[in-house]
Parts: sequence; structure tokens; C-alpha cells
Amino acid sequence: MPLSHARTKILATLGPATDAPGRIEALLRAGVNVVRLNFSHGTPEQHAARITAVREAAQVIGREVGVLADLQGPKIRVERFAKGRVTLAAGQSFDLVCRADAPAGDAAAVGVSYLGLPGDVVQGDTLLLDDGLIALKVTAVEGDTIRTRVLTDGVLSDRKGLNRLGGGLSLGALTDKDRADIATAVELGVDFLAVSFCRSAQDIDDTRALAAEAGGSPHLVAKIERAEAIDNLESIVDASDAVMVARGDLGVEIGDAELPGLQKKIIRVALERQRVVITATQMLQSMVENPIPTRAEVLDVANAVIDGTDAVMLSAETASGQHPVAAVEAMRRICEGAERQFDHDTDFEAAQRGLQRSDQAIAMAAMFLAEHIQVRAIIALTESGGTARYLSRFRSSVPIYGLSRHAPARRQMGLMRDVYPVDFDTRRLSARDAARESVAALYREGLLAEGDRVIFTSGDTMEARGATNTLRLLEVGPGGVAAGLGVL
Repeated sequence: MPLSHARTKILATLGPATDAPGRIEALLRAGVNVVRLNFSHGTPEQHAARITAVREAAQVIGREVGVLADLQGPKIRVERFAKGRVTLAAGQSFDLVCRADAPAGDAAAVGVSYLGLPGDVVQGDTLLLDDGLIALKVTAVEGDTIRTRVLTDGVLSDRKGLNRLGGGLSLGALTDKDRADIATAVELGVDFLAVSFCRSAQDIDDTRALAAEAGGSPHLVAKIERAEAIDNLESIVDASDAVMVARGDLGVEIGDAELPGLQKKIIRVALERQRVVITATQMLQSMVENPIPTRAEVLDVANAVIDGTDAVMLSAETASGQHPVAAVEAMRRICEGAERQFDHDTDFEAAQRGLQRSDQAIAMAAMFLAEHIQVRAIIALTESGGTARYLSRFRSSVPIYGLSRHAPARRQMGLMRDVYPVDFDTRRLSARDAARESVAALYREGLLAEGDRVIFTSGDTMEARGATNTLRLLEVGPGGVAAGLGVL
């Protein structure tokens, strides 16, 4: 049961750079826990082939590896130019033409993919192109044409993104393409669906309903990349299974200066509300071309880890970069270094109050116990992974082994900080026998040793979701036999 030493999980995007024979296995061995398929690119056949390669490589190395499908969402883009690109100069006029038959663009005008844009902007608004590299000031809105003045020099090429500074665009989170892609993702058996440009909890609810209609129940990741999502952050977090700090478009909409504080806020809110959180975008961007990261990138990744993010994500670094495996190795190395700086004293005063669920209460009690007596690990028997998630919300020096017989649950636990999923079948076992057998299994894998003390959580009834209600303190005896068995 090979396990990465990093407690923070690594999410890596697949693409042309990962398609070489043996490359995906190398990425997994380097420390990748979950892979990302960007549905803005590629065909269903390409996605299926990559998922097959991931499943095969994961089986070879004996690891649980999740698959995340990232929906394209309503990304607004300029259309194509007659010559592929144009050079814009500050002060010049430049029109955005919002109609389906807009001609190929030139230095005077270009079409826009979102035909409703004229209804969302007014004179004086600032529009940002290509992740903010080019800024336009709206001077007038005339029918289907938005007239602007260029504020910054730059080269603009085909299909670059467009944002409004401050947000406020009215288009919904799910496009027709997304609806089709949800069905495709469910058919492919993905473990996570990322909802791009969500504005409200309703966007998450709609996605969940569409996935259920297609026959699946992947965990939903709300990508926080719109200004409106910040206004609705708590309700979006509550509706989702995980959130992603999608710093690219979010930084464009709210401005770079506000981004660091908001990143910390999103991580804090997610942890407080018992959700998994991913930090993403340009974390090791220089490694798209260079074999080592910059010191600023090292500090950026480490800061997210110290703030408590569950996972850090690589995008172009692995999908199209020149050093995909080295990028994962660097990410793992930085995470491990940052984790050594943790203050492991859990602040229980800041923990959630008024718990309504027994599994949440047991998780809090287990972590309190782990902080006050010396234990080697926490073992959580879980059907859906819920107990492991609640345990992982408390920062601790103790590894959490999430034991489940359900492969999707194990792969989904792979995104949770401090949690190591283990295949374990509880059928035909009593709760007491399951405790003994789980300790013995971890002992055989070399994860526990004689004399270790562990905390064990389970339910009175095996195979029941959300039924965790029992906490035991066990000691590993000779041959891995659990001694001193008692209910606390």
C-alpha cells in the first residue's frame, strides 16, 4: 500500500504532455492523488482513454486515484481573427460585436461568444481580456456592438477570455455543452465534477440533479472564480462537496490586490463548514518551461498548505508543460516542507458548535483524544467517506486511515488532507471484529507496529451511511492483534 508522505493532496491536469507511454504511472508514483480532465479541451474518446490509463496505472502501483472532470462553464471569449491575432495600442478604439454572424476580427473589431454581453455592460465599465493582460474601457453600447477604448498595449489572439472587472455578468453557470458533458462524465465514472463560474448554490443543485438524472453521484466541486460567488460563498460551500480557489478568473474579476485575502477566507470558510478545499491556478507556472520552480512559487504553495488547503492543483504544468513529473515532485517536496511547519495544536474553541450528526460528534471526540494522548493513527470505518472528511477538518499530526469497501468512496477520500484510503470489506463482520481485523490489516502493511495505540471509529451497524457512533482506543499487540479493546 504505497503512500505519499505528503499529507496535502496533489491534483494534476492531464493533457498532451501526460499521454506518453508510462507518463501517467510516473505522475502517480511522484505523488498525484487525483487527476483532472479539462472538458474545455479534448473529446469524450480522449477523456475515456486517459481515465483507462489512470485506472490501470493506479492498479499497478496499488494506489487509490480519483478522477475529476472540470466542466468548461460559460467562459466568455472573443472569437477568431482573420490573421489569428492583432496588436492593440492604448488609446485606440476597438469594438466588440455580439452577434452570431460577426465577421472575422481585425484591429478595429472582433466578435464575442456571449451575445447577451451588451445587456450586462454600461458606459464606463472596464473589460479585461486574456486574463487581464489587455484592458478596455466601455465608451458606448449601441445595439449589438460595444464600443471601447484600449487602455493597455498588447497582442490579442483567437479565443482569449473576457471578464468584466467587478463581475456582474448574467449568464448562467451551465451551458448546453456542460449539460452534455455531465452525462458523459457520469458515463465515464468520474469521481468529481467541477462546476465552473458558479454564482449561487442553485448552480450546484442543478448540476447535482443533472448528474443524478444521468445515473451518477460524483462529488461536486464549486469553482470560486466569479465576484458573485464571493457574495454567496457560504451557501455555495454548503451546497457543494468541495470548493476550488480558482485564482485565474477570480483575480481578473476582483483585482490581484484582493486575491490573497480572499484565498485565505475561502479556505477558512470551507474548513469551518466541513468541506474539502483545493487551491489552484499558476501555482508552479514557471515549470511549464523550467525544471525548477521560483522561490515565489515555493512560498505560494507553502502558504496555501499552511493555511490548511486539502489539495493543491497543477494545470498547464502537467497538461502541456515540458517537465510534468518534475512539477509533481516539486509540489510534493514543497508540501512536505510546509507541513513540517504546522502548529499541530488543534483549536477546539473554534470548532463547529451545535453538532446534529453522531459522526461529526465522534470525529470531534476522536481528534480531541488524539491531541491529549499519544496515538499512532486514527482508523475510520466509513461507507461514504464522511467520517474521514469530518476527521480531516481538524489539523493534526496523526494520519487518518479511511477504510471502505466502496472504490468511489476511497477515491474521493484521496482529496482529503491527512486521509489515506484503504480497501477494507466490513461485510459479515461485527463492529468489534472489524476493529480487530482493520488493525491487523494495517499491521500487515507495515503501517502499524506492536505497541502502537490507535483510535478506531465505526458504527454499531456495518454498511450504514452516516451511522458512525462509536469510538474505541486500541493497542497493537504481538502479531498485530488489537489488545486492550474497550469502548470509550
